Amino acid sequence: MSSGLQSAADEARSSRQHGAPRAGEGARDVLRLTDVSVSFHNRASSLVAVESLAFGVPENQVVALLGPSGCGKSTTLRLIAGLQTFEKGRFETAFAARAGSAFGGISMMFQSPALLDWKTVEQNVELPLKIKGVRRKEAAPLVENLLDIVGLSDFARRRPYELSGGMQQRVALARALVTEPALLLLDEPFGALDAITRDEMCVEVERVTRGRSMTTILVTHSISEAIFLADRILVMAARPGRIIEDLAVPLGHPRHLDDRTSEAARSLEVSLLSALAPR
Repeated sequence: MSSGLQSAADEARSSRQHGAPRAGEGARDVLRLTDVSVSFHNRASSLVAVESLAFGVPENQVVALLGPSGCGKSTTLRLIAGLQTFEKGRFETAFAARAGSAFGGISMMFQSPALLDWKTVEQNVELPLKIKGVRRKEAAPLVENLLDIVGLSDFARRRPYELSGGMQQRVALARALVTEPALLLLDEPFGALDAITRDEMCVEVERVTRGRSMTTILVTHSISEAIFLADRILVMAARPGRIIEDLAVPLGHPRHLDDRTSEAARSLEVSLLSALAPR
């Protein structure tokens, strides 16, 4: 971690106690990629997944990585999560877990809920805390509070296979938030849901995350999802993935699904469609 980002991290921890600045209000980058490239190799060939990625993310901003399938969005997210190596460039982050603490750091929500079928809903949500050694007495109220927030208090003792797809993703969201992460990574978490449930989950994520001091990066190929959830949209070109547009979302908070039909949202949608059009 660079000294500059360490300072930003220290400021971030302080701001969480006194009200963090919104994006665009002087917040400094707490995550930065500079000329980053990732390639995959086998005996026969090499594939450049992303090339010369360069962007920064201020504290508390919600950033969407938007682009066609195969453009390297998920590769970029895995890199940020520390699950993917890179061969060129520089990656700086202020989001290291605090030493000796089960809280803070990075949390990730995947394309599938990835729940353990033999555990109850509350046990699935508690799992990250259990892995980090948090006692049940301390974890229980945190789990109970999150299940209440996502509307699943009445399903705490149910197993995942008893829930609908949308309910399973709510469990996954609660699990991702239980460690109070400083950085939340969302890897197309609603891609397998039907349109109605997908909209419901967008509203749920917007409502839950906006009440927390947390930086969020969302991977999606849905323009409407990016507009609804993000403060800023980074458009990625087809392979090799690279940033070709960096656009602010001119919508306030809290947001409602009807906001997607506003003049500002429609204008942004036109700009995004133009950026994504084949060259």
